[in-house]
Amino acid sequence: MPERLLGWMERHWRLVVVLVWLGACALFTWQRWGNILGFALGDTDDNLRMAQVRALLNGQGWYDLRQYRFDPAFGGANIHWSRIVDLPIAALILLGRLFTTGADAERMAVAVAPMLPYVVLLFGIALTARRLISPAAFVAAFVALYFAGATNGMFMPTRIDHHGWQLASLSLVIAGLADPDRRRGGLTVGLASAFSLSIGLEMLIYLALAGAAQVLMWVSDARERDRLLSYAASISGGCAVGFLLFASYDNRAPVCDALSPVWLSDALLGGALLALLAWRSPARWTTRLALAAVAGLVVAGFHALAWPHCLSRLEGVSPEVDRLWLSNVREAKPITQHSWRTGVTIASLPAAGLLGWIWLTFLHRRDPERLRRILGPAVITAAAFALLFWQVRAGPASQLLGAIGCSALTATLLPRLWNAKNSLVVVLGSTALVLVASGGAAPLALALYPDKGGGKQTESQRLNNRANRLCPTLWAMRPVAQQPKGMVFTFIDLGPRLIAVTKHSALGGPYHRNGQAIADSMNAFRGSPEQARMLILKHRSDYLLVCPHMNQATIYRAQTPKGFYAQLERGATFPWLQPIDLGKDSPLKMWRVVK
Repeated sequence: MPERLLGWMERHWRLVVVLVWLGACALFTWQRWGNILGFALGDTDDNLRMAQVRALLNGQGWYDLRQYRFDPAFGGANIHWSRIVDLPIAALILLGRLFTTGADAERMAVAVAPMLPYVVLLFGIALTARRLISPAAFVAAFVALYFAGATNGMFMPTRIDHHGWQLASLSLVIAGLADPDRRRGGLTVGLASAFSLSIGLEMLIYLALAGAAQVLMWVSDARERDRLLSYAASISGGCAVGFLLFASYDNRAPVCDALSPVWLSDALLGGALLALLAWRSPARWTTRLALAAVAGLVVAGFHALAWPHCLSRLEGVSPEVDRLWLSNVREAKPITQHSWRTGVTIASLPAAGLLGWIWLTFLHRRDPERLRRILGPAVITAAAFALLFWQVRAGPASQLLGAIGCSALTATLLPRLWNAKNSLVVVLGSTALVLVASGGAAPLALALYPDKGGGKQTESQRLNNRANRLCPTLWAMRPVAQQPKGMVFTFIDLGPRLIAVTKHSALGGPYHRNGQAIADSMNAFRGSPEQARMLILKHRSDYLLVCPHMNQATIYRAQTPKGFYAQLERGATFPWLQPIDLGKDSPLKMWRVVK
């Protein structure tokens, strides 16, 4: 029976992928139905994305991505995104308006839009597993993907920011590296890389490794020239088109954190040199290696000489903003600085997947052609796993890549268990193998293993969780929205939500290009009342809004117990602040600024 079922899946694998996608969409929608109804855009980026889409629909220019409701006294906030991700959301809203109200059209859009790139992700995973492991191995990859909570979380309804599209692009990059058709493979890697770079630079390390992998494939075998030539033409041409169509006015400056003249010139120069190398293709591999090294040095030298300001951190934040804000961002910390439960949950699948890639490399060590197509994705997987120890935000990509490696373990070892004579070995052994090889054993074990202390929370933890849950809700924001329109000075983590669900403007959000607004917010809440008043008036604020006990509040209280925010929380009053009644049960506190 398993053989017949797997045979059917092999023949109709495209249909299976679509069916899995539809099933995942149904599951995701059921899991997040409350979030959809409550318009709970849980992440700051999702809220800002909605504000950007609305601005586009209301007539803001295609290349103008400034957020004018952030810090309006200083001309708005410079946002480094592109319009690519706005398009499907805006299209779904316009479609929804044909049948329902604007609010429900937006709910439909935020529910559907994040799940669209998931089908691309599934096809990328399926293609890679079929090309490198076996025709039915993609089924095992999908089983592992079920346990990839960090990856799947980027495709859940209301998660409308750009990460899902970039993960989907990464899956196509890996599928292109695995493609035995050299021209098609190089074209896939190049176009998917250019698409991802046109959205943002978050996947830059993985994309650079994919480019290097194709160069080394050509060094190893001159017949790979077609792959390298297709890649060179598609990534340089794709980046040029992406820049022309989607680079905002601000991104036309030589900035380091987006597809700007900096990275476009690197791509064009690199593409031209790779095309020249592929066209010449010397017969000796040592000559090819030497020429590739020279080309790499030329690109690196050009980048260093032309764009020296992009040799350090691409965000370009000041030491003050790094100290006050960026160093406290949870996802920017290594996995070792999170709880062990979080670490195990995130890293178990990538660890199993990395073992799978090593196992796959061993199995095909005597097949040079397939080995070349395995080593590139394997090295990228290892890099993603290593990056977890730099920033935990590498988790989604690491789990995605790990799922394919997990399928190598399951697809190659499971048939051996099925041939066992003892039925108990077949059943229990197969179950154990699937759970361990897919990275699912650790999360399931943790679900059964209670936290230390029986899972009890301290009073501070309970208040913190309550504040984080309630303050961004429509219910909590409703009395804030009912106040006359004005400029609200608030926590930077509340700013995006405020402009997404009210008519007010806000100081800003957690975006590195807006370092001065971030620094002013941090210094106001940490400093003296006199300094706070000066900074609040500097930004021509009409209101002050805080959420006691939320994450930022606890940091202010812990680091500056005598600061302005700590005094507010203890009930201190100031003549230049008039309290506003938001209701006795409101988790928020608001004041009118007396100027």
